[in-house]
Amino acid sequence: MAVQDIQIGQVVIPADTLVFNYIRASGPGGQNVNKVSSAAQLRFDAANCPSIPTDVFTRLRGIAGQRMTQAGVIVITAQRFRSQERNREDAIARLSEMLRAAIHRQKFRRPTRIGKGVKKRRLDSKRRHSNIKKNRGRVRGDD
Repeated sequence: MAVQDIQIGQVVIPADTLVFNYIRASGPGGQNVNKVSSAAQLRFDAANCPSIPTDVFTRLRGIAGQRMTQAGVIVITAQRFRSQERNREDAIARLSEMLRAAIHRQKFRRPTRIGKGVKKRRLDSKRRHSNIKKNRGRVRGDD
């Protein structure tokens, strides 16, 4: 089955930029794992992809972490399933999810400040509570 272009928002990843290698999967599985190269390794050169803007690439580098090489190539190894086809689809889905997260720009948080009236009421309340506690002393018998 041919791989189609990946489109997320306005970013389009051409199918010919995705390079697949098939390797033997690790872990349990008996003869299937030992004989069949069912794990899919996806390589995508994000640094040289013209459809990815610079700010998206910067966020993508943070999201990809160790899955991105120094040269800006994302390497995803999918070996969850027994067949090459399902592992290839899994690798494409994981790349799409990474790109979706990188395209989403977080809202700028403007730090809030406490109003003067709120601050004054809080300090007055603390002062009153402090005086109440300070006056809880021993009762002297000489009064």
